[in-house]
Amino acid sequence: MEAQRALVRQVGDRVRESQEALVEGLVQDIRAQIGALDQEAAARSLLEASITENVVAAINFLRQGIDPDQLEAPTAALAYARVLAQRDVPQSALIRAYRIGHQRFLDHTFALLDDLPAADRVPVCVELVRLSGQFIDLICEQVGRTYERERDRWVASRSGVRQRWVTDLLGGGPVDRAAAARALRYPLDAVHLACTLWPATRMTSFDLVAAVDDVRAHAVSALRARAALVVPTDEYEARLWLALPGPPNAPASPPGSASSSASASASASAPGYLGAPEGSPLHAAFGRPGAGLGGFRTSARQAARIREILGTRLGSGAAAAPLWVHYDQAAPVALMAGDLPAVRDFVTSTLGALASAGAREAVLRDTLRIFLDRHRGHAATARAMSLHRNSVQYRVHRATALLPRGERDLADDFNVRAALLAVHWLGEAVLATGS
Repeated sequence: MEAQRALVRQVGDRVRESQEALVEGLVQDIRAQIGALDQEAAARSLLEASITENVVAAINFLRQGIDPDQLEAPTAALAYARVLAQRDVPQSALIRAYRIGHQRFLDHTFALLDDLPAADRVPVCVELVRLSGQFIDLICEQVGRTYERERDRWVASRSGVRQRWVTDLLGGGPVDRAAAARALRYPLDAVHLACTLWPATRMTSFDLVAAVDDVRAHAVSALRARAALVVPTDEYEARLWLALPGPPNAPASPPGSASSSASASASASAPGYLGAPEGSPLHAAFGRPGAGLGGFRTSARQAARIREILGTRLGSGAAAAPLWVHYDQAAPVALMAGDLPAVRDFVTSTLGALASAGAREAVLRDTLRIFLDRHRGHAATARAMSLHRNSVQYRVHRATALLPRGERDLADDFNVRAALLAVHWLGEAVLATGS
């Protein structure tokens, strides 16, 4: 028996050596197979943290012979279960992820046994199945209890009630709008501006609530909003809708109508009036204003897209993103950011050597982007970047030389501008990988 335990510890050591590849494969598998868990960047980061800590815990369970009665689910796994409960993701999706993880863990582990003598391989496999099954059952039991407790607490809270109404409104199905408006105390017939808010620095959930309320008060005052609706997405994020001043009873209307003009006017004015307050501790992603229930949904969807873009940028090692970003600032990137590999292919084929992930190339890309945005004006670019005109000319010349066809690529610069904009917002996630 002791010899068998020694072999299991040896296998645990081998799994630890290949832990990174195992985690990466698990993240990809779970996102591909369980659509409910393939969410925006912040939730994906929590998923990856949960998988990583679970794999480490499983390896330690094999290597150290931990007493099952002493086994505790990792902190990240419990935190992820609470977030899914708050987001109304079915518990079955979470448990299925653990079953997928169990199967892949065994597949990965069995592949490391080829050099064991045949006489040892079968009993070790049996022991690995027993131990891993025991581990997964105990962890699932703990995260399941955490999910259920959080779900009961969340639904019972006023925030949970608001979120359920908002989930129904955003779902696109039939909904009693009058009942929803009464429950939310928010006019659904208005012109809506949606915003997603999340911390720019570490903060407690209590501090986040206070910071979100500060943003709400600032936005209501700056835009003279008729009403505001704050709905936590989870303990790390909140959504805000503002009912902008304008005619009520404004469903989605064709261009040229009165309500369409009101929405367009709000869309033009909102980004100019609503900047981040000095010292704001929150990121904010804004959609465009839109009228009626359709505008309520569309503006929220656009805000979520910008949130996704900023999450990708912040997670890619790029320079810090602006705190508050409006949809119009990055709309073309928002439309293509759902397929990062395709965007990366477009960027690298369009920019050539200028798509390299180096500091020099980053400076040249920014200069060329600003130069093209300012209608190729060297003086205007110099003013925008606080540079000498000659420095701008030199950088533009160097950047152009790195394009696949040099100056010919700027004859019709649409693709180059789109690629530069994609890199600006998505960062190194869409640059050349070097492979």
